[in-house]
Amino acid sequence: MIYHVQAKFNNDTAPQLFAKLTDGTVADQRPDGPELIASMKRAVVNEEGIIEWSETCFCSSPLQHERATVLDLHFDDIVTQPIESHANYEGQPFMEYLQALV
Repeated sequence: MIYHVQAKFNNDTAPQLFAKLTDGTVADQRPDGPELIASMKRAVVNEEGIIEWSETCFCSSPLQHERATVLDLHFDDIVTQPIESHANYEGQPFMEYLQALV
């Protein structure tokens, strides 16, 4: 299933998340690492400062593994909504935003 995800980013954890996303830690995570990397590359910071992205997940609870291993450590108020296909959202690319914080 594909989800539209919105969340507040905890800027204090930017160095840790950036490292995990760029050093292979998340990419090597199974079964969801490659999709989590792809979703962070699709993510944007919208006008309200909310991070927004689409992500494929096959867990019984939306983003269950992703939340347990990465997302809940760096994001708050995560909201998911099923959608038909991946979408592009308006805003600053999250990876650029993240790198600027580091």
